[in-house]
Amino acid sequence: MAAGVLYTYPENFRAYKALIAAQYSGADVKVAPNFVFGETNKSEGFLKKFPAGKVPAYESADGKVLLSESNAIAFYVADLALRGGDAATQAGVWQWASWADSELLPASCAWVFPYLGIMQFNKVNVERAKQDLLSALQVLDAHLLTRTFLLTERITLADIIVFSTLIHAFQHVLDPSIRSSLVNVQRWFLTVANQPKVSAVVGAVPLAAAAPVFDPKKFQELSQSKKRCYSNEDEAVSIPYFWEKFDPENYSIWYGEYKYPEELAKVFMSCNLITGMFQRLDRMRKNAFASVCLFGGDNNSTISGVWVWKGHDLAFTQSPDTQIDYESYDWKKLDPASEETKQLVQQYFSWTGADKAGRPFNQGKTFK
Repeated sequence: MAAGVLYTYPENFRAYKALIAAQYSGADVKVAPNFVFGETNKSEGFLKKFPAGKVPAYESADGKVLLSESNAIAFYVADLALRGGDAATQAGVWQWASWADSELLPASCAWVFPYLGIMQFNKVNVERAKQDLLSALQVLDAHLLTRTFLLTERITLADIIVFSTLIHAFQHVLDPSIRSSLVNVQRWFLTVANQPKVSAVVGAVPLAAAAPVFDPKKFQELSQSKKRCYSNEDEAVSIPYFWEKFDPENYSIWYGEYKYPEELAKVFMSCNLITGMFQRLDRMRKNAFASVCLFGGDNNSTISGVWVWKGHDLAFTQSPDTQIDYESYDWKKLDPASEETKQLVQQYFSWTGADKAGRPFNQGKTFK
């Protein structure tokens, strides 16, 4: 029986696959208790085991098995009943796993994530993703017309993988009118969701009560009000205003530190480095705010900053358009309730203080 540790952040639908499989197989899989996304998975020790730095990641109790793809982890911790007792069933499991990754996952993320604030909203892209997912679900609905589960008369890994891939879509975008045209898919989804071993992992799964509504004006007003206050008011007003309006359920605060301070030469060149990154990340301006500071002087300086954006994952990885320059920084997600975070925000938003080595503040740049 497999035993090991699963590295993941809470409510990661990819991690659900392995955790549900472990419930069925009896595998002793424990979630790493102190995992911090953007920090733990970027640490030297983690990257030595999992060079891609991705989660979920699995380490066996004896340290001999290291896996970092969710389907592979789920397969490893599953038992024979879930994997399939014969070659045909096992091939069927991988058929549905591959189908979920290619036909369901991209469309579901592109439809759901903009409404969660994880990706920028683009009406054309969202509508295309919606149609792509609904087309795939029609295929699934036809398959389930005469079947309780995808492959056999009991749950297999195929059901677990497809269910986990669809959970956010059912929660956020598949409203009652859509579900009414996918009666077989809905029946199957609820059957899986209500299995005790599944609900032990995911809990109760509330279904979308209405079609999702994206209100860019409201979101922009909320974001821009904080930026205007910061730009127009003294820090004695703007920083308390930031904390008054900060929404910890939907926004997160991150600390980013440039990895290569030894390469920084003239101050003006270092400032150009910051400005260049801001320019290349122009698409993020509506969804993010940052105060990035240069500490020290010529040939002896560091760059670091405090960033705020909507969502709780590292924002840069959510879109190909924003995967720019961020890998040159070490990122740490901050706890907005901690006094240390409040002091850090005070320092960076007011452009005061010194870096970790005592280099004094030189100048700052604002991303807004």
